[in-house]
Amino acid sequence: MRNKSSKVGILIGILAVPTFIFVLLKLFGQNYYKLPYLMPEMDETGQIVMKGPDTVFHQIPPYELIDQQGKKFSSANVKGKIYIADFFFTRCGTICPKLSNSLSRVQSIFSADSNVVIVSHSVDPKHDSSAVLQQYAQKYDAKYGKWYFLTGDKKTIYDIAIKGYKLPVSDASEYDNKIKSIDETFIHSEKLLLIDKEGYIRGIYDGTYSPDVERLIGEVKVLSEIYKSKK
Repeated sequence: MRNKSSKVGILIGILAVPTFIFVLLKLFGQNYYKLPYLMPEMDETGQIVMKGPDTVFHQIPPYELIDQQGKKFSSANVKGKIYIADFFFTRCGTICPKLSNSLSRVQSIFSADSNVVIVSHSVDPKHDSSAVLQQYAQKYDAKYGKWYFLTGDKKTIYDIAIKGYKLPVSDASEYDNKIKSIDETFIHSEKLLLIDKEGYIRGIYDGTYSPDVERLIGEVKVLSEIYKSKK
């Protein structure tokens, strides 16, 4: 009987450990959440810009485009919000469906959190009108106000990709008119970027790689906890 009681006690102890750890983290671990700032600013000599002892990090500059409902979209739409940004185009048959499926999962996970939004920029704005983007949004069950699809002036989009989000983008047809495949025409990144409420880049992830998408989801939660701890 004593042996049986000992086994029951051990089992209860094993089951209690995860709960105990969770409680400890909630009570005492809140101040230990960390997430790095990425993309330090560089001067003309390639040196990291400093402000006193602190590194100056790049912030996403303000810009204005048009969303899937034909409404103006600007930095005001994401002011004070955590957001995930990517670049895609609706006719893409390679990485874009994977990116959009990944973001659909992100949307589902944070559906009830109004502080987390998604911003997808089309690199093919001539074709991707608001109406086309609206159809694409419906395909992935994107909720307006939660997941924005943007179009507009091509130069503005390419500038914000390269100078703002620090991601490569190119229209290969501009320098090679022999290209016929649409998937070879528009060159863009498979990366998803995590942007904080102040416009700083806090994470970079491969949107076609499931473990990276799971890491993104985890780090959105971490960033949310960081803001909660500051209140």
